[in-house]
Amino acid sequence: MSRIWIGAVGLGVIIAGAAWAQERTVTIGIVAKSQSNPVFQAAHQGARDAARELGPQYGVSVNIDIQTPPQEDAQKQAQAVELLARKGVEAIAVSCSDANAMTPAIDKAISAGAVVMTFDSDAPRSKRLCYYGTDDVSCGKLVMKELAAIMHDAGKVAILGGNQAAPNLRNRIKGVKDEAASHPGIAIVDTFYHQETPEQAAATVQREQAAHPDIQGWAMIGGWPLFTRDALKWAPGEVKVVSVDALPPQLGYLESGHVAVLLAQDCYGWGYKSVQILLDKVVKSRDPAESRIVDPLTRVTKDNVADFGKKWDKWLGKK
Repeated sequence: MSRIWIGAVGLGVIIAGAAWAQERTVTIGIVAKSQSNPVFQAAHQGARDAARELGPQYGVSVNIDIQTPPQEDAQKQAQAVELLARKGVEAIAVSCSDANAMTPAIDKAISAGAVVMTFDSDAPRSKRLCYYGTDDVSCGKLVMKELAAIMHDAGKVAILGGNQAAPNLRNRIKGVKDEAASHPGIAIVDTFYHQETPEQAAATVQREQAAHPDIQGWAMIGGWPLFTRDALKWAPGEVKVVSVDALPPQLGYLESGHVAVLLAQDCYGWGYKSVQILLDKVVKSRDPAESRIVDPLTRVTKDNVADFGKKWDKWLGKK
């Protein structure tokens, strides 16, 4: 009879080998601005899809830990980043409601060993790995350029500004105003800020249009009011509108003629591509080629709205 003897050293090698064979799990935290905003719901879905699709390519299991606050709150965002760092997550992607509030939290998380990047709204003075998203000044300029063309370079324009503290929105407003300065017939009435919920945004548009009936165009640097029904109380084309984003509820305003042009951001990609960038760094120790990765806007009009709308079946998990 033959016998097999396994000594203590041999057993240790077998146990170590079994542990090595187990798949590594990489946890990536996602902290967007608010759970109630559809653009970040799309980002969340993008992150989940990336975890499922890209994990096998990198030889790891990817766990997505979403810590986005219910409503926009920079302090809660900072707390979420700190919580993720304490939990020992390998990487975090965050859209900053307030760069000044988020920078210390980002730097602290990096000191704790996490890789941190920003998407949609940057904290450029932090030690973050990189930023992925829109070039916000260019975005604002394009909104105003499209609106000026529709208005034949004449008329009074209001800017819908969202959260006054958000760095990405401040840059978009700057872009709108810079572009308006090159159109002498365009006059900016004012910039109107509001809490970034569909209801608050719609109420702001309705209130200010009633208070300033001479407003002939709206430069919406975010599509917040268009996430609700019947937000625009005028007849189609009576007041000209160009808006950022092209989510499913917004497409109806385009089809009805209430909105002339939508400029779509890659909000699904905010999640998907952030996960990809972070996996490159965490698993392959590969840095992004640039510290600012800019994704171009997609122009959506009545001519291509049907085809663009089909993308949302995937982006919102309806495939």
